[in-house]
Amino acid sequence: MCELLHVHFPFRHRSRYLPFILEHHLQPEIALVAGDFAGSDAPLKALGKTLKQAGLRCTVHAPFMDLNPGAVDPAVQKITRNRFEQSLDAAALLGARVVVFHPGYDRWRYGGQPRLWIDQNLEFWPPLLKKAERLGIRMALENIFEEQPDTLVELLEAIDSPWLGHCFDCGHWNLFSTVALEDWLEALGERLIHLHLHDNRGERDAHLPIGEGDIPFQRLFEYLRTLKRPPTMTLEAHDPEDALTSLAAASALLLR
Repeated sequence: MCELLHVHFPFRHRSRYLPFILEHHLQPEIALVAGDFAGSDAPLKALGKTLKQAGLRCTVHAPFMDLNPGAVDPAVQKITRNRFEQSLDAAALLGARVVVFHPGYDRWRYGGQPRLWIDQNLEFWPPLLKKAERLGIRMALENIFEEQPDTLVELLEAIDSPWLGHCFDCGHWNLFSTVALEDWLEALGERLIHLHLHDNRGERDAHLPIGEGDIPFQRLFEYLRTLKRPPTMTLEAHDPEDALTSLAAASALLLR
């Protein structure tokens, strides 16, 4: 398996996914939810040890439900910061190299005032940047409902840290973006450090295997080949067998 590629792995379903991961020697992106922090760190440490012994790297997807680093309400920001710090600590136990976070921006929620979201984020991230640097883990902001990359570009350029970059989710781009694929990618440029790869037909976030929707993956991979430093990437098919289908498709695209 290409060292850049990972596959979706819900931590709460590790009893189902871990044998599959080890059998096929796949690098996981471990998806965490709030409940995963309720007990001791022992399960995280055990999984990290297992992956290390198997020679597998990993990435982490932080919890996102109800969370927003751009929240105007300080109580919501406090909870979000706590969960994000827990995610970095968990990533360190797992030996992860990247943690993906949802940015929380939606133009409808902010009444077309992106400055509100950006200003809150400029205060939110600096303490986490120090923690990420200390742990040696990069953080990536994933596009969700963004119709254009402008808010992500402005924030990342203002912070200008190698420890905070962009995770391009092609499925969300296909659903919500009003910007062409190449224009989005060019806008983020070298700040692109991670990708989420899954397919859909522009109707819902179906998380289909690559090639079963209408996302132009060949154009995406052609662009990736122009980058000086290729990003890591995760196949986000939400079923093990679909992950193998996506893996075969992605491997073929990487070899072209």
